Amino acid sequence: MPDPIAALTDLVLPALTARFVLLANHVLTAAPVAPERLKSHAGRVLKVEVEGWSGPLPPPPPLALRVTPAGLFEAADEAGAVADADLHLRLDASRPLDAARRLAGGELPPVQIEGDAAFAADVNWVVGNVRWDIAADLERVMGPGLAEGLSQAGSQALGVLRQMAQGVAGSMQRP
Repeated sequence: MPDPIAALTDLVLPALTARFVLLANHVLTAAPVAPERLKSHAGRVLKVEVEGWSGPLPPPPPLALRVTPAGLFEAADEAGAVADADLHLRLDASRPLDAARRLAGGELPPVQIEGDAAFAADVNWVVGNVRWDIAADLERVMGPGLAEGLSQAGSQALGVLRQMAQGVAGSMQRP
C-alpha cells in the first residue's frame, strides 16, 4: 500500500516550491539592490534546509535554488543540484511560533550560512537587509482598510497561539 504522506508530498511539493520561488523573487524585487548583489552569482546554487523540525508531518526536503542572470531565483530541479550546492542555508525550525512571529514581522528565523565566501556574503546581506512588508502587499491588493484589519487580526492570532503554546509548555513541565 502506498504511503499517503509521500503521495501527497509528491503532488504538493512542486506547487509549494513554485510558490516559494515566486514569493522570494517578489521580496527581492521590492529591494532592487538585492538582485543587483546576486547577479554576479548567476548559475550558482543555494541549498535551503530546515533544521529542528518537529511536528506531525515530515520536514520539508532541501530546496535547491539557482541564481538567474537577473539576480533572482529559480528552482534547480535536476539531480545533484542539492548535493552540489555552492552555498547551504539552514533555517532553524525548532521554535515554530517564534519563526511565525518573525515571518509576520518581515524577518527570517535564525539561519546558518555555509559555503562559498563571496556568495555567502551577498546572501547574508540579502537575508539581513531585505524585509517582506506583508502589510504593504495586502494594502496594494485589498485596500488600506481591509489590509489594516487583516494585519491586526494576524497579530492577534499569533499572540493567542503564543499564549496557548506557553500554556501547553507550562502544563507539560509541571509534575
